[in-house]
Amino acid sequence: MRILFLGDIVGKPGYSAVLKHAEQLRANEKLDALVVNAENASDGSGLMPRQYKRLLEVGVDAITLGDHIYRCKEIIPVLETSKRMVKPANYPGDATGRTWTIVETPAGPLGIISLLGRVYMRPVDCPFDAVDAALEEMGDTTKHVLVDIHAEATSDKQVLARYLDGKVTAVLGTHTHVPTADAHVMANGTAFQCDVGMSGPYDSIIGRDARRVMQTTRSFEPCHFHVATRDVRLCGAVVDANPLGKATSINRFEMAIKD
Repeated sequence: MRILFLGDIVGKPGYSAVLKHAEQLRANEKLDALVVNAENASDGSGLMPRQYKRLLEVGVDAITLGDHIYRCKEIIPVLETSKRMVKPANYPGDATGRTWTIVETPAGPLGIISLLGRVYMRPVDCPFDAVDAALEEMGDTTKHVLVDIHAEATSDKQVLARYLDGKVTAVLGTHTHVPTADAHVMANGTAFQCDVGMSGPYDSIIGRDARRVMQTTRSFEPCHFHVATRDVRLCGAVVDANPLGKATSINRFEMAIKD
């Protein structure tokens, strides 16, 4: 199975780039699955139902979210019924959304799980207990499982990856919007990267207009952090896995958008 996971889609620049290039990516990279984190698609925070629908229409197989999952309240009814989108599995049980899902691909079923870290993040349930419960519920329905760990601290992501080594196909980090240079396959066959980077404008401060962020940082005077527009890139990771669900390779993915 060959999977491309794209990191946090940020605002209109990132969202438009995914819509325009998803079909091309599937063909050029010979993908079995395209998975995206879309929690920042709506003006940099949240996801709207129409955006969810369009992402699926252009060929996205599954969508993960993060701490901005409910920022657009309109997505809540979609989360109640969608089998193509997951909430963080360590959110409270009463929180709307699926804790895991399985999507069909040409190479077989692919399980999707999203987790939030706990260092410098809002209080959430234990990610280790949550992922154990999700994997137990999945049972033998799939050999291939992708875990999106949405967290601030690299240590948070590394501990979880080590814990899951050999239990899932890939543990891929999101949230910090900056791609890291540590993509590798661990000893027991799980691909890992601390952060796959964002899909959005890189002439920015994590996707926002740099001038406004600097102004507020220096003066403490609040202003709206508009999504930036220049140097748009799609960033993520391509993972190849064998029929047993073990990763055989992971490569950082980066595509500059020229138009």
